[in-house]
Amino acid sequence: MRALLSKETGGPDTLTIGDLPDPVAGRGQVVIAVRACAVNYPDLLIIEDKYQFRPERPFAPGGEVAGVIDSIGDGVTGWAVGDRVVAVTGHGGMVEKLAVPAAALHRLPPNRSFEDGAALLLTYATSIHALLDRGRLGEGQTLLVLGAAGGVGLASIELGKAFGARVVAAVSSEEKAAAAKDAGADETVVYPHAPLDKDASRALAEAFKAAVGPKGADVVFDPVGGDYAEPALRSVGWEGRYLVVGFPAGIPKLPLNLTLLKSCDVCGVFWGAFAMRDPAANAAHVATLFRLWDEGRIAPRVTGTFPLERGGEAIAALAARKVIGKLVVVI
Repeated sequence: MRALLSKETGGPDTLTIGDLPDPVAGRGQVVIAVRACAVNYPDLLIIEDKYQFRPERPFAPGGEVAGVIDSIGDGVTGWAVGDRVVAVTGHGGMVEKLAVPAAALHRLPPNRSFEDGAALLLTYATSIHALLDRGRLGEGQTLLVLGAAGGVGLASIELGKAFGARVVAAVSSEEKAAAAKDAGADETVVYPHAPLDKDASRALAEAFKAAVGPKGADVVFDPVGGDYAEPALRSVGWEGRYLVVGFPAGIPKLPLNLTLLKSCDVCGVFWGAFAMRDPAANAAHVATLFRLWDEGRIAPRVTGTFPLERGGEAIAALAARKVIGKLVVVI
């Protein structure tokens, strides 16, 4: 079968089309004929050997897929060949066929496309875990979302509104601000490109404070990091929660005196580990996501599709932070 392979450490330009043996469903597994694989920031980190784990090469990037069950292993019940499914795989998704544990499967409704199905779980499941479990977001609270036009950013805007919050979206361009508004953001802040000197950092902190209001943000959702972290932390209100989600702009160093003065929490968000440690709680979140999707209150925004041969281009576009919403590789 064809696959987009990482054979050496490096960026998206090192990925090449190659062949892998067709997978065989082991006990408790199914083989999915992959139709679509979403692109996420960990896809870049994993091929650069900067992620939490390093698969043995050659391997395919791609952590969430949608497709059709092609074959079923021993011990699997409740599934049939031909069922439409989505699954989070961690890596290996940019292939024609993929063996996954049956426990990782979720049914894709017949009225939803494979592209949209592939773009749902990682971003929205990360966001719902972050906002509810780590951020304790409640109705009437104020949520500040950084990187708000990316996959998890748009998901957090929609979920924040679904949970009754006032949402302030922080983005790097007016085009991205329009996308955030379209997703439901109540207000937007356009921040300058890093690096930020002290004056620019103070100005951004004041812009965040003005946008979230005099009581400060109850929750800050930060999938960006870098020079944007400290200004965002300065906008947190009393006993607020600052959610550490990712670092495409760099790993920041936060002045911890601010956490004392605000009596606020800095909370790490590692959805993958949460899903493994508490699968029942994760399944409940996923059920909520499918309900909200069915009600039209959330919807994956797939803004570009690429054939398998150009999967590296999709990852490169994400790395350049040029993407609004989600990109999907179509197999």
